[in-house]
Amino acid sequence: MAGSKPSSAPPQRLGLTGSIGAGKSTVAALLRERGLRVLDADAQARLVTEEPETLARIGAAFPGTVRGGVLDRPALSAVAFADPVRLAELNAIVHPRVRARMAALEQQAAYAGARWVVQDIPLLFEGGLETGMDAVLVVDAPLELRVQRVMERSGFSREEVLARDARQTPAAEKRQKATVVIENGAGLPELEAQVDAALRALGIA
Repeated sequence: MAGSKPSSAPPQRLGLTGSIGAGKSTVAALLRERGLRVLDADAQARLVTEEPETLARIGAAFPGTVRGGVLDRPALSAVAFADPVRLAELNAIVHPRVRARMAALEQQAAYAGARWVVQDIPLLFEGGLETGMDAVLVVDAPLELRVQRVMERSGFSREEVLARDARQTPAAEKRQKATVVIENGAGLPELEAQVDAALRALGIA
């Protein structure tokens, strides 16, 4: 399903995104189980922010957020997420490096014969990256359920979760832009059935 004979031809891209607490990571794991190559932008961002050159640029732009060669992520978040201008400044440092890593991983997938790759990108629409996708899968769930999930897993207050949600593209707009919407408000069996149906609808399964 996820591969064919080795080729350097670019695979098709399935963008995967969803609002905070929607369960995108669970869907990503289900896609991996079904043999798809999932490229995780968040994981690449973490690796990027461990690189000395990136740390030096972040430390210069956001004094006090890099200590002993290690990024203080809570301190950086507190500064960057409080101000859209500062957040854009951080993104200008990190995002080009993440995109380069994602492109390299996609090339590896192409040589391995993958017909499709999943680009798991939390801020897909915010970055205008949907234009480079062949299809977009949006994971969604009711707001109150999403808030509860994030509070339980991350220890955030309700206000903190809602503030982070408000900084993202509204869920309704994501749904409108999606090729397929996965509703993650029930249990795992229902979610798995929707993932399988989505892959069939997209011609991947």
